[in-house]
Formats: sequence, structure tokens, C-alpha cells
Amino acid sequence: MFRSIWAIMAVCIAAFSLTSIAANAPVSARAGDAFSQQQKQAFIDALKPRQEDRPLIAILALNEGTEMTDLLLPHALLKRADVADVQLVAPHSGRVNLYPPALQIESAQDTHRYDQDHPGGADYIIVPAMEPDNDPAVTAWLRGQAKQGAIVIGVCSGVRVVGQAGLLDGRRFTGHWYDRSTLLEYPGVTYVPQQRYVADRGVATTTGISASVPVTLALIEAIGGQEKAQALAAEIGVESWGPEHDSDRFGLNSGRAWSYMMNKAAFWRGEEWVVDVKDGMDDVALALAADAWSRTGHVSIQAASPAGPVTLRSGLVLVARPADKAMHRLPLSSELKPMNQLDRTLSQIAERYGAKQRDWVMQEMEYAGR
Repeated sequence: MFRSIWAIMAVCIAAFSLTSIAANAPVSARAGDAFSQQQKQAFIDALKPRQEDRPLIAILALNEGTEMTDLLLPHALLKRADVADVQLVAPHSGRVNLYPPALQIESAQDTHRYDQDHPGGADYIIVPAMEPDNDPAVTAWLRGQAKQGAIVIGVCSGVRVVGQAGLLDGRRFTGHWYDRSTLLEYPGVTYVPQQRYVADRGVATTTGISASVPVTLALIEAIGGQEKAQALAAEIGVESWGPEHDSDRFGLNSGRAWSYMMNKAAFWRGEEWVVDVKDGMDDVALALAADAWSRTGHVSIQAASPAGPVTLRSGLVLVARPADKAMHRLPLSSELKPMNQLDRTLSQIAERYGAKQRDWVMQEMEYAGR
């Protein structure tokens, strides 16, 4: 344990260099509605379908561990928009473990079968964060799909997976603030600050977890038009999905470094919660709330259903088991739009664990609030 803690402390100390990296990086975006709209339109144009046929979108996962919101949110919104054929793909069919909440889904198709069904490849590959980020089967398949012409979209630390496949080399990029120094090691890359998403020659990248919302809406607009994206944005409680982002707000200082070390050591983690789930449940609200609570470092969450596995609104099958009625329930309201649910969750985290813990969760999710 102590070796792990010292390793985490070393990472925290090294991460202080992020401030100077950001200060010296070329500035590609500034405040202003006109400039932001120009950047958004350029991104949407870069993501427009290259063929007239209904697009194929593969959301890539690693069976052993894939970030929950990075995966569930794009999958749910794209299925709801119905602008493309969407398939969850992993090295092995069946179960995918989601982190940090320790939930599991059973709906992945293996990459070999996907290749058989779609020999021409996918039109888009969405890449969530994975642990580890250098799985050989994942990087080889991703590299092969890119060679066939797929537009690759790395979400949050999924950008690291994109980099492992050699697809960042020589490109402009953004990514989760914590990954910045690692991503800058790839040859010929240029970091773009103050933008939530960036596209460069068939590869798109985003900042942290919450960027999965605007980038998915931008993709939906690129494929299905602004009205389709606007209707879905209103449904989940989003007013705009432009690229504007205050990068300077996110990063490690002395207080945050200590919070990071304590969260990752997590030797006090002891609260086992359940989230009651049922068929047709909203994937987006579930992902955002469970992700936020789990990132406090105090809570481990399991899905509970008296009938066993449930089918979420998107069609993904979520593993669930009966749970003791006395166990603490994750608070979810079916009356709230997903983004409003996230805001309420953050307020509840502050009430239970304090404002500093809420602020750290917002750092991890790279979410500025509304």
C-alpha cells in the first residue's frame, strides 16, 4: 500500500508541470460567440459522413475495464437520435466491466464478428477511456479501422488509447487535463487549449468525461442535422454543445494534489451502495450520477433489481442482482433531466462529503457546472 501511495505522490508532483505546459501551449480559441460558432462548425464539417448510406458507428470497449460515462452516454444518445447503426464492440463478446462504479453490461459484439459483418469497416469509431489503455487487440483493431477510413473519436482518456494506436502522431489534439503531459510525448502533436473538442484529419479528441455530452451532440448534428441535435439536447437538459472550454480552470494545485492522492489510495472506501434499476431506465442519468458518486472515493456502487439483469433504454443489458433493502440507495430522480440530475448529485456530494470533495469530482469529470 505504501509503495502505491508514494507512486501516486510522485505522479501528483509531476503533474504540477501541467500549469507551465498550458501556459506555453499555442492558443487556438478565445472567448467570443462568433469564434466559438466558427470552431463548432469546422468540427461538425470534419465529422460529416463521407458516404450517403446510413453510417455505421462502433463504440469500442475493453472487456476488462471501460469508463462508464464515456461509453454509456454516446451509445445512449446515438441510439436515441437514430441517425446511424450503432454497435458496442469489444475484443470478446458479452460482458464489459464499467468503472468506476463497478457496473457491468452484457451487450458487446466481438471485433472479429464485427469485421465479418462489416468488411468495409465502420464510418466512425468512438473510443472511451480504458484500463489498460494499451491492450494489443484494441489498438490493432482501431488502427485497422482507421486505415479503412473510419473517423476516430477519442473521448476523455480514450485519447490515450488513440495515441497508443499511433493515430495522434502529427495531429492537433485535446484531452483530459491529467493526460496532457503523456499525450504531448507523441511525435509531432500540438495541444489545443480552451476547446472541448478538436478534429484533425479524421481523428477527433475531447477533454474530460463530461465532454462526452457536447461531442456526441456535435456528431449527431453532423449526421442528422441541427434540429435533431437540438431536440435531443433539450431532452437531456443541454442548452449548447459548442467547443468553448476554460482549460485553465482544471489541473492540480497543492490542495487538489492531496485530494487526488487520497482518492486514488482510497483505503477508507467502505460504503457499498446500490442503484435500483429497471427495464427502460435512462442510461445517461444513470451514468452521470453513478460516475460522480463513485469518484468521491467513498462509494462503491452495484446495480440492484429483484428480477436480475435489465435492459436499459438504449438496449444495452445491465447486470443486476437482488440487494438487501437495508443497503444505501443511490439517489436518482426520474423527474429530472440527466444534466439536472448531475447538478443535483454534485450538490448532494457537497452536503455529504463537503465542498472540496464535490470540487474534486468536478475536476475528474472536467465539468464546470452550470
